[in-house]
Amino acid sequence: MTSNAADASRPWPSEIKLKKADRRLEVRFEDGPAYSLPAEYLRVESPSAEVQGHGTGNKTIVPGKRHIAITSLEPVGNYAVRIVFSDGHDSGLFTWETLYRLGHDYDKIWNDYIAALAHKGLSRD
Repeated sequence: MTSNAADASRPWPSEIKLKKADRRLEVRFEDGPAYSLPAEYLRVESPSAEVQGHGTGNKTIVPGKRHIAITSLEPVGNYAVRIVFSDGHDSGLFTWETLYRLGHDYDKIWNDYIAALAHKGLSRD
């Protein structure tokens, strides 16, 4: 994949690898960062309306996904990938910007998710 000058400020993946056995998606970006994103994390942070809701503050905390796997990746144009999960969820389009943000902000996003589970009395299992 190559980027063009108009997209120079946008994250652009230079490599995307599905590590099925490890249940991870590895993404390397042209500007240097590389992230290894767990399937569970991607599933519970899916950009789909089912998870993110239809407006600010409507996000659903998704429990019970500790053992989720990624079954396949489907390219969507030159701007995103659809991730198909083992529970059948496939409605979120993970843009390059979304994957970059999920990698860059992993610690905060994951800790917020764990705290939200605890607050609601929910479990990863």
